Amino acid sequence: METESTRLAPPQMVQGDPRTLTLLDVNARFLPHEQFRQLVANIQRDGHLTSTPLVWNDAESGRLVVLSGNHRTLAAIEAGVATIWWMQIDEPLPRQRQIALQLSHNAIAGQDDPAILKELYEELESVEWRQYTGLDDKTLDLLEKVDVASLGEANLDFASVQFMFLPDELKRAEAAFDAARSTATADRRWVAGLEQYEPVLDALETSRAAYKIGNSATAFGVILAVFERHLGELAEGWFDAASGEATRVGTAPLESVFGVREIPVETAALVRTAIDRLVQDGSVPPTERWRALDILTAREP
Repeated sequence: METESTRLAPPQMVQGDPRTLTLLDVNARFLPHEQFRQLVANIQRDGHLTSTPLVWNDAESGRLVVLSGNHRTLAAIEAGVATIWWMQIDEPLPRQRQIALQLSHNAIAGQDDPAILKELYEELESVEWRQYTGLDDKTLDLLEKVDVASLGEANLDFASVQFMFLPDELKRAEAAFDAARSTATADRRWVAGLEQYEPVLDALETSRAAYKIGNSATAFGVILAVFERHLGELAEGWFDAASGEATRVGTAPLESVFGVREIPVETAALVRTAIDRLVQDGSVPPTERWRALDILTAREP
């Protein structure tokens, strides 16, 4: 919780020679060589920085320490800029607070909406201005693949939920999510609405109450265990039990057929042997061994 003792005074805007600033000895943020060269070129073109570093005035040592914006400062020096503006904190800062400020400026940077990014980038007609953006080949390749309407997070009413799993629980969770995803056709995209958020919390609360669990991740593991016991019900995504016919084209996960992920090795050996015989006598193509099920399940006329 923020208190008077932890709240910083507003930084002052200061103009000076970037060569008088002290860069961090240990900086978690790195900039690839190509991007740094582009940053230098941009500063040379502009003649100054277009975003301000954050500097701490360490009165005890007499140093002006760059907490955020080390690459911009170094690029300005290399670009030959004589003076830059920076935000300066003059009050004493414990080492812990310095590190927290540095890491927060590096980590809390936001993300680009790919569809909006593509739209803005395509407005740039000049090759020079496109180069100025510093977007790399990987990002540009991703932009070429953007062909869906944007759903910016700023326009959605949402809440984030984070779960942490132990190694064994994680494997079960990943397997359950894979099974759920495989029931949908590949050309569908789903967005969970906020109205589904409360039912998830209700399910977690019910799991905690039933097993007297305090940890949400463990309670979620209970939900996954119940899901595992009902894998066969996923057949509703592709099968009409009344008519015995498939309701869509494509493929279906075997879990939704057998209701389990694994079968006893003895049974698996019998099935494998039967399929091998059908492949050997030419009844089933070796590259489509699953067609043996068509033969094994064929009804007598």
